[in-house]
Amino acid sequence: MSTKRLLALLSAVATALTVLLLLPATNASAAVCATPWNSSAVYTGGAAVSYNGHNWLAKWWTQNEPPSTGGSGVWSDQGGCGTGPSPTATPTSTGTPNPGGFPVSQAQFNQMFPNRNAFYTYQGLIDALAAYPAFAATGSDTVRRQEAAAFLANVNHETGALVYVVEQNTANYPHYCDASQPYGCPAGQAAYYGRGPIQLSWNFNYKAAGDALGIDLLHNPNLVQTDPAVAWKTALWYWNTQNGPGTMTPHNAIVNGYGFGETIRSINGTLECNGGNPAQVQSRIDAYQRFTQLLGTVPGDHLGC
Repeated sequence: MSTKRLLALLSAVATALTVLLLLPATNASAAVCATPWNSSAVYTGGAAVSYNGHNWLAKWWTQNEPPSTGGSGVWSDQGGCGTGPSPTATPTSTGTPNPGGFPVSQAQFNQMFPNRNAFYTYQGLIDALAAYPAFAATGSDTVRRQEAAAFLANVNHETGALVYVVEQNTANYPHYCDASQPYGCPAGQAAYYGRGPIQLSWNFNYKAAGDALGIDLLHNPNLVQTDPAVAWKTALWYWNTQNGPGTMTPHNAIVNGYGFGETIRSINGTLECNGGNPAQVQSRIDAYQRFTQLLGTVPGDHLGC
């Protein structure tokens, strides 16, 4: 072989090796795909599925919510996959804090409130969460789900399953103005009736909630019935900062292990607790038990008050 032909051959071999080095990894080294996602299946935390060429792990209970890195963040992208036998999922510990956002998906929210008023949007709730980042984000996965369920169970009771945006007894409307407050009732004597998921009422509560949230609710109380995020924020304000007629905030009642019953006391006190209205207490408990089951967790102890 001539020197010229040998050099040409060596050059061709070098080019081929360079191309091979630049090629991406083949499917032989890619992860094998899990069982394909099924819209009718129920998945709990740690369940593995494949979807659109990627493997995904469920972070908590989900149904009919396709794997995605957006939305509620229920699915964790495990990277691309090829064909092959399904891998075995590694369950997540219920004692490990949930790394991904609010532990209630939109599909679960829809199941909880199938007949809700269109005003109460899931996105409005998600938008409101930034105001109180510790809410449903403190403690173990179990505690986080319990708090989300407890909050929504009380909201369920206060609003007739998210049907009512405003208080239905209009005769009460003029009674919620405490004129002795130095700021009075600038929006009108009958302007501070119950609104929103926990039925915010009284001029002093609108003032306090508005001050905490950076919104002038004293002069603009109607924002609570016209802006879904504002409505949810007022409910979260009460839940996370107010003892009400109880001895602790509802948030602290759950995260510190005092139980669901203490959240009822913080909202309605002896009007329901201590024998005040056992049927109303049981109604809240029933909703809480349904919601914890839907979220794949346990209700815990001390349900009544």
